[in-house]
Parts: sequence; C-alpha cells; structure tokens
Amino acid sequence: MIYKIVHRTTYKYKYPVSVGSHVACIKPRSLPRHRLEESVLQVLPGPATLTERIDYFGNHQYFFTIEEPHDELVVEARSRVVMNEIPADLNLLSRAWEGVVRALPADHSPEALDAFQFRFESPRIRLRPEFQKYAQKSFTSGRPLVEGLLDLTSRIHRDFRFDAKVTTVRTTVEEVFRKKRGVCQDFAHIQIACLRSIGLSARYVSGYLRTYPPPGQPRMVGADASHAWVSAYCPEIGWIDVDPTNDVVPSTGHVTIAWGRDFSDVSPLHGLILGGGAHTLKVGVDLETIEE
Repeated sequence: MIYKIVHRTTYKYKYPVSVGSHVACIKPRSLPRHRLEESVLQVLPGPATLTERIDYFGNHQYFFTIEEPHDELVVEARSRVVMNEIPADLNLLSRAWEGVVRALPADHSPEALDAFQFRFESPRIRLRPEFQKYAQKSFTSGRPLVEGLLDLTSRIHRDFRFDAKVTTVRTTVEEVFRKKRGVCQDFAHIQIACLRSIGLSARYVSGYLRTYPPPGQPRMVGADASHAWVSAYCPEIGWIDVDPTNDVVPSTGHVTIAWGRDFSDVSPLHGLILGGGAHTLKVGVDLETIEE
C-alpha cells in the first residue's frame, strides 16, 4: 500500500510579519513498517533561505527564513510513503518489567544506551508519585513488560476522554491527569510520564493517522490528522509502539514522522516572527491511498 500525504499549515496574521524564521518537522521517517519514497516542501511566500538537517534523534527538519512582509504563511509538505505489511508480533512472555529497570543501566549496547536517555524527565514531562501509582496497577510484580504496557495503554484509553476543547499545547501533564480529558498529545505524555516514573524508557512519537468516514459517507479531503503515540523499550524486542488514544498497536494506519523526549522535540512547525500580532491557524492532513 502507498500513501500520498499532503500536510498543509496556514497562518493568517492580523498585521504583516516583516521577517520570520521557522523550523518544520513534517517529513516522515523510513522504518521497517514504512519507507519514504519522496517528500517535497513548499513555503509561501518563498523563503530567502531553506536548508534541511537531521536532528539529534535522527528526525528530518527544515529550517527556513522569510524576509519579505507577509500576512499569511503557508507551509505544505507532500510525501509519498510505501507501507509494508509487517504484522505486530509482540511477545507477551518478555522478561518481567522490574528486570528491565535493573538491567538497562548496565547494558552498554548502542541500542540500550540510546534507550536509557528516555528514562528521565524532559521539558514537558515530570516524574510524579501519582504517575507511578497509576502505572503500578498495570505493572504488578513479575508481570512481563509487554503485557503491562498493553494493559496501561488500554487503561488510559478507558479512563481518559478525548476532548479537543479542554487542553492546549501548553497544558501540563499534571493538569491533564487531574481532568482525565485531552487529545492524543496529552495521552501520549501521560503514558510516557507513567512509564518513566517506574523506571522504564519511553519516547514520544509524532506522525499521521489514517481515518475512515462513517459507513455510507464519503471520505473528506483533509480530514486525516496529525497524531501522537508512545514507544517503549524492551531489550528482547526493541522499541514497541502503542497508541493510547485508540488502544491499538500502530500498523499500516500510522505513519511516523519523528520521535523525541516529548512534543517539544518534534513540534510540526515553530519559530520566531517580527510583527504579525494575533493570528489564526488552520491545519489539514490528507492520506490518500494511491496503490494497493
């Protein structure tokens, strides 16, 4: 299966922006689950400079500067991704989660050293006793790590309600935990906070989610979504992706863009502008299947 992905972001400013410098993280990665064939970025108005770099985590990032006055900024990424039919084969008999907590610091393999950095606090995630207590209901003594991970994913899906009006990108994980409401970004942060609070390694994953219309209704262009989920580390298996918003293990409906410690490492678009005043933001994502 091949996806043609169009991700369009439009900022409209109340007053003209005289100069703006931006970073975009909207180019999919190539993984065993999918392969990036091509990706093209278009920016309007045309940037004075545009460079592409690979960040610390191996994500693709575009850096661009606009030096002419403008009251609208449009950033559109068009990508082509080939999905591979790789079934999720999770070994529920993986080692007990406590063994992973004890063993990881002593494992000096490159993969383990990379995973170890995701055990600690990050700009948007703090380790708290309430997160530890919530996680331990799934990670009981001697329970296999994968089994506990899937149970925690299901509990977050069951206990937290999706509500796009309750939180913003600045809402803290602690507040989301109290309200039990939020969006995919919030639920990913909650699960990461829980896993790290009991000593496990977890990272934040940004990407796209293929959506489907209700039966009998046409699919709407731009109705797909930017999405977020979680990846946890198990030595015998490697990184395991789970989606607490939908209570699934990501497969052909999920396309990974980037990963990091939390949302602050993989924001789709951010930067600095001079002028502009108030602004409105519109984001549209479309995943079109062009070949089966």
